[in-house]
Amino acid sequence: MEIKRVFDILDKLKNTSTKDDILTAKENKQWVKHSVADFVNKANYVGSALLHLGLKSSDSVAIMASNMPEWNFVDYGAQQVAMPTAPIFPTISTGDLTYILNHCEAKIIFISEKSTYQKLASLEAELPHLKYVFSFHPIEGVKSFSEFLEIGKQNLDLNKIEAIKSKVTENDLLTLLYTSGTTGQPKGVMISHKNLVRNVLNCEDIAPFTPNWRALSFLPLNHVYERFLNTMYLYQNVSIYYAENFETIGDNCRDIKPEIFVAVPRVLERVLEKIMSAGEKLGGFKKTIFDWSVRLAEKYELDGTNGAWYEFQRKICDIMVYSKWRAAVGGNVFVIVSGGAALNPKVDRIFACANLKLLQGYGLTETCVVVAVNRLGKGNQMFGTVGHVIRNTEVKIAEEDGEILMKGESLMMGYYKNPQATAEVIDEQGWFHTGDIGKFVGNNFLKITDRKKEIFKSSAGKYISPVAIENKLKESRFIEHCMVIGEGQKYASALIIPSILNFKEHFNKNNIEWPGTHTAHEHDEIKKIINAHIKAVNATLAPYEQLKRCQFISGVWTVESGEITPKLSLKRKVIAEKNKDVITKIFGEGD
Repeated sequence: MEIKRVFDILDKLKNTSTKDDILTAKENKQWVKHSVADFVNKANYVGSALLHLGLKSSDSVAIMASNMPEWNFVDYGAQQVAMPTAPIFPTISTGDLTYILNHCEAKIIFISEKSTYQKLASLEAELPHLKYVFSFHPIEGVKSFSEFLEIGKQNLDLNKIEAIKSKVTENDLLTLLYTSGTTGQPKGVMISHKNLVRNVLNCEDIAPFTPNWRALSFLPLNHVYERFLNTMYLYQNVSIYYAENFETIGDNCRDIKPEIFVAVPRVLERVLEKIMSAGEKLGGFKKTIFDWSVRLAEKYELDGTNGAWYEFQRKICDIMVYSKWRAAVGGNVFVIVSGGAALNPKVDRIFACANLKLLQGYGLTETCVVVAVNRLGKGNQMFGTVGHVIRNTEVKIAEEDGEILMKGESLMMGYYKNPQATAEVIDEQGWFHTGDIGKFVGNNFLKITDRKKEIFKSSAGKYISPVAIENKLKESRFIEHCMVIGEGQKYASALIIPSILNFKEHFNKNNIEWPGTHTAHEHDEIKKIINAHIKAVNATLAPYEQLKRCQFISGVWTVESGEITPKLSLKRKVIAEKNKDVITKIFGEGD
């Protein structure tokens, strides 16, 4: 059958799949499976319940919950009765939450955490449109999702659902995705059925999907990236297993043995850090072999271009080392898709050498989502790039400043209730201005070089790309977070938060007394190790880019505390404001 609306995928599954684990999650430490039939029934119950409660087509349905099968039941149930969903990150600030719920005029919200309900309760007087709150998990004083489903079951009207579905076109609004931008109020990106469906169809060949595959899902479904991949999985009849949380990803991988998962670069960097940390604890022959395997992996090139002798060594390392890395993520991983931020080519090489194939892609919420992506197969991948532009999508590089411009079937309908903001990013010729700087290299591989808004100029008039330098700094497992600064200053510098976990291991291994978490950043051993890494990074930079007077600070940057976005991008203005005294000290008089 032809797929034009996203909910057509559910109809396709109903007609072609008998899977008993199309959606699965852990409840009380046990994996609980949901069959295709269960998915279809509960989506219908959701649609009927929404209609019975008095909601009408075009009314917004908010979802503010962690990843779980029920998220999909609500999403597809609302789609079928032409009600756009408005997913919201559970960690959002109360100010942004109030703005979003009022802006989209959500009548109903589905939550999963007590802390979310407490936020909503404190804002009750400020949310005039919100009428109903239901929770996927038991919360005292909140109606349960089971009660909601029962309403739909008792008032099931399949004829009415089918009548509404028949009137939905591919150009109708599917969802409102509010950007968690680093500045200003969130903007509601309007995504149509066509935007998401065509992006899925244009990317269906990125991996050799089969119905036997399992996917592990752990990035937030509230974000377009994971939402797109989940839609792809369902289209391909791939079973989706939802991780319990970020801390259990490794355990969940070993448990379900997935063939695919997607991640942001920071997650992959942490995986590599754990591998390196485990290698540091080895001794003797095992340590020698481990170090050799890492040196070999750092020189890896694609498509066998290193030569026969290299590949022979690689086979030895695979038997002795790399196979253990694959076992740590279940042993069956065929491909890992990376997006959301720039992937360090060093991480890409090491994973690829270990036969953990990473496919880096590029896209934005506004492009729903993929613009370009590396693919499997000879000549289809290039380290340090985001791959070839996908089918039915145009990309050009602006002559004046190198900005990446995009046109295509997945380009958003615009910003909700904000034609001015829409006109600022989509020009009269229909080109979307991404805000990213890039170029084409090799055989038309797209390479992202900078983020337009993040490049700054020193007082000497030299342009500095902080992201590129930050990626080099983060190659050290002893650096948890960092932000390069220096706009309008004589030199560049950086705020650095040391990795407490990795330094604790180092101190313990070397019998150094731990000074305490709050003062660790002042310890001479920590300064010595990180300053040595900064010196090595500086050696690779132009003189005007080199970092001076870097300051080590304590604490942690999180979504909840406001320093980073849910996709782990830095909120530079927030960080600068919170550390203005430190920054003043760095660039103070007398230097």
